[in-house]
Amino acid sequence: MGGDATALAGAIRAGRISAAEAMEAAIAAAMAHVDLGAIAHLAPELGRKSARAAEAERATDPDRFAARPFGGVPTLAKDLGGPFAGLPVAAGSRLFPRGGDLADSDLAMRFRAAGLCPFGLTTSPEFGLSLASEPAIGPQCRNPLDPTLSPGGSSGGAAAAVAAGIVAIAHATDAGGSIRVPAACCGLVGLKPTRGAIPSGPAFGNHLGGIASELVITRSVRDTAAALAAFSGQARGPFADPVLPPPPSAPLRIGLLADTGAANATEPERQGAVEAAARALEAGGNRIVTLSWAAIEPAAAKAGRAFGDIVAVNLAELAAFADLDLAGAEPLTRAFAQKGAHLSASALWQSLNGAVHASRALWDLFSDVDVLVMPMLARAPLPMGGLPTDHDDTALHLARMAAFAPTAALANVTGFPAMTLPFGSDAHGLPLPVQLMAPMAQDGLLLSLAARLESQGRWHQRNAVAGLGS
Repeated sequence: MGGDATALAGAIRAGRISAAEAMEAAIAAAMAHVDLGAIAHLAPELGRKSARAAEAERATDPDRFAARPFGGVPTLAKDLGGPFAGLPVAAGSRLFPRGGDLADSDLAMRFRAAGLCPFGLTTSPEFGLSLASEPAIGPQCRNPLDPTLSPGGSSGGAAAAVAAGIVAIAHATDAGGSIRVPAACCGLVGLKPTRGAIPSGPAFGNHLGGIASELVITRSVRDTAAALAAFSGQARGPFADPVLPPPPSAPLRIGLLADTGAANATEPERQGAVEAAARALEAGGNRIVTLSWAAIEPAAAKAGRAFGDIVAVNLAELAAFADLDLAGAEPLTRAFAQKGAHLSASALWQSLNGAVHASRALWDLFSDVDVLVMPMLARAPLPMGGLPTDHDDTALHLARMAAFAPTAALANVTGFPAMTLPFGSDAHGLPLPVQLMAPMAQDGLLLSLAARLESQGRWHQRNAVAGLGS
């Protein structure tokens, strides 16, 4: 039901709906779904101005307008990450009042160049520290598929807005699964691209030592592919631009990892979806290589430790640099900052070395397989309040997130591309997501295989995109 951003862009290009009408429909949907808590800051006049500019270009320079893959399509930025001018980011925290404004990041400029028209900010947990999106300052973001459940985090607001049909595509960031986990919770598509593929400058405020990436959450593989093509390349540091080659041809070796170990076990129904996805990819001469949790467990453990230490040190340094009074922050935020402030250089160095060895372990694994197919979530989306931040036990919080998404941080810490998409539904009608991971720069392979899985039609969006109807 309800189409995607490519379909909406096509309707605008063909004149079936104007960019201004699409924007008004999105603003109306945002207001109608205010109880969902997906949007932390609404800027309707900013959106209307962008839509009018898109309409003017369509009238005066139709060829240039037609070259924009998402010409006139409304979108939302995340309340965390590379800033968009006119949208005052607060990172889900009362420590940053929404009075200031920053210039466009490099990525924001590419969003606009692709024709996207931002008109608000989506809800994020404070400083993105959770796989739920329930900042103390509000709003508390809920899952459109079941409002008693979380949409995940930290890009939960983006996922909720896209799943509800407020927008068809939304900006998102991923430092420990924060694109993929919300997409998985809401039956959407989310790609964490290869490290260095997407610009994060000029300030690199959301860089996090290389573990963070930015892109989008979408309703279709084709939208994600179009976004990657529009936004990637010439990122201008701090890493070399990866060359994204065409995907390799069959036969492929499909590494099947359905089990995530006893400590963070994946429910049988979700394991079954992963196995079904691998079997679907086996067609066409591809071969399944069954893997055990032992093949990846040491790397996942190293990635988890590195993630926890990097975000703690980053938060401590941000607090010192910006002279933040952490007394006003949530208890868990204060605890992570204190952990980072007291972490020794030696301990951090050990974690960073562990990340290097985790990356090498994955390279070794990819000597035997071409792609990994594995669970994205170990269980169904968590109930609201399932990842509380009103305590100071950082180890407990990290353990709870690992139990929910056991392999989420692995792609961030190692830099490999990974993506999720729904592949069926459970007994309660909630999505059964799968995760694909590939070697560095093989984002195209992930998109190709994901498109094959998507074509089986095992999941359908419940809500139409505003402006497109049912």
